[in-house]
Amino acid sequence: MFIIGILQWWYGRGWVMRVTRLREKLMSTLDYFSIDLLLRTFFSPFRQISAGRVRGPLGVQMRAFFDRLISRVIGAMIRFTMIIFGIFAIVMYTVVGGAMVAVWGVIPLLPVLGVVLFVSGWVPWSL
Repeated sequence: MFIIGILQWWYGRGWVMRVTRLREKLMSTLDYFSIDLLLRTFFSPFRQISAGRVRGPLGVQMRAFFDRLISRVIGAMIRFTMIIFGIFAIVMYTVVGGAMVAVWGVIPLLPVLGVVLFVSGWVPWSL
């Protein structure tokens, strides 16, 4: 009766808890990297540094223009890097988490496999 209860939990609530934990981790990662926000603000100035509207001689206006341009290029490079890292992290969590969910169903069978291998006389160092 005890083993049946453990197996009911393992293949019922345990599996649901594992999938829920994976989903929460993915949502947390999506929120942390905010890829959609990074894409919407891709060419915004870095840290919102901007010279604003500048009045004055042409030299001052050109300097403000290039300050804003460089700030936007730096912002785009940093956002691009964060988007790449975010996508990599999400893919890795999905692959590793999916594998863990799949392996979760096989783990209770491992002791049975061990007993079968023991009875058959198989030893790992005699390959």
